[in-house]
Amino acid sequence: MTISRDNEAGPQETGAEAPAAISVSDLTKSFGSQVILAGISFDIAESEMLVVLGPSGSGKTTLLRIIAGLEQSDSGDIYLKGRRSTHQPPQARKLGVVFQEQALFQRMSVEQNIAFGLKLRRRASAEVSRIVDEMLELTRLNDHRLKRPSQLSGGQRQRVAVARALAFKPDALLFDEPFSALDAVTRTELRREVRVMLRGMNIPALFITHDQEEALELADRVAVLNQGRIEQLDTPFEVYNHPRNEFVATFLGAANVLIGRWREGRVRVGRLRLKLPESAPAFAERQPVKIVFRPEDVALNFQPQFLDTPFYLGGGVVEDVSYTGPVERLVVRLALKPHQSGVPALAARQPKIALIDEESYADGFPITVTRTKWEANEMGLSSGDAVVVGLKDYRLLAHYPLSSETGAKVFRR
Repeated sequence: MTISRDNEAGPQETGAEAPAAISVSDLTKSFGSQVILAGISFDIAESEMLVVLGPSGSGKTTLLRIIAGLEQSDSGDIYLKGRRSTHQPPQARKLGVVFQEQALFQRMSVEQNIAFGLKLRRRASAEVSRIVDEMLELTRLNDHRLKRPSQLSGGQRQRVAVARALAFKPDALLFDEPFSALDAVTRTELRREVRVMLRGMNIPALFITHDQEEALELADRVAVLNQGRIEQLDTPFEVYNHPRNEFVATFLGAANVLIGRWREGRVRVGRLRLKLPESAPAFAERQPVKIVFRPEDVALNFQPQFLDTPFYLGGGVVEDVSYTGPVERLVVRLALKPHQSGVPALAARQPKIALIDEESYADGFPITVTRTKWEANEMGLSSGDAVVVGLKDYRLLAHYPLSSETGAKVFRR
């Protein structure tokens, strides 16, 4: 006789610590020859909000559907509050799911939609009415309780979907890009409301998104997913400021990437020798390396002695200036020759792709710079202005170049 292992205690249930609300262990999933998930593992603690961030096709939605029980993995396990739930049907998992398409019943009113799951669970009429009233109050839908979904705005329909998912007091909530179809103002407002609601009810949640701003605002931790693998799992601060690799750096926000070489305990970029940051690892002599820095980590001035930064990156010429509201965005084309006196003249423009070695000046690479409105007002810049460039900080990563991969890159968001 075969005995199902579902509902067996997981490893998190032993010891003094409470089990994780959701524990994913070595999940794999393929569709034919295409690998969708490759050995995914993570825990979501009680009251924690974990955001899985990744591009389209990275496996985000498949991961959520496996956790919800809507799809089966090829291997690996799901534990809910320490109990193995890998083969449990969706209705047995006590998870609320909110999709981008709210999947509301169009012929039902708001209150009927919220009550639907409770009635399926055969809750008493008085209890259903009480819970529906609580959810309407929580989601600020009291004035809309008798309306049908077609009479509501997109934000209001999403509130109904959240209220319906919360009504039966789930152990955790799963959100599959729930705000992506909303306008920017409503999206920002609603995700803040949802965060406050979940915090107030101590409900853990998994969010799936490709929106970096949404990930940073919602998450206690962010898992960056790429081609079915977790590239980095950490707090928003750590993932943004200390990316583990180039993909994380460039997917979560804008980043500039220069390619240099490790020489005698320093980084050499063309003929320029760049001082190392404190956190820099050591590399083998002549190892190619990547210098990764955010646009806001760049400081500009007219003379190098006025740069209040620890890392000098040489001179450059402003090519473009634009405004995005809170910040000014510039494109500066670098001239990576060592500075002698005054601002170095920019050599004739080189192609964006150029070999970087000790014989190359590596001139002509564009970087993106952002400045606050106060910085922009204090030092006005226009296209054609010559500047010197300093870095407040940068990240140093090993580079293993392909034969076609040279030069520098600018990733704009």
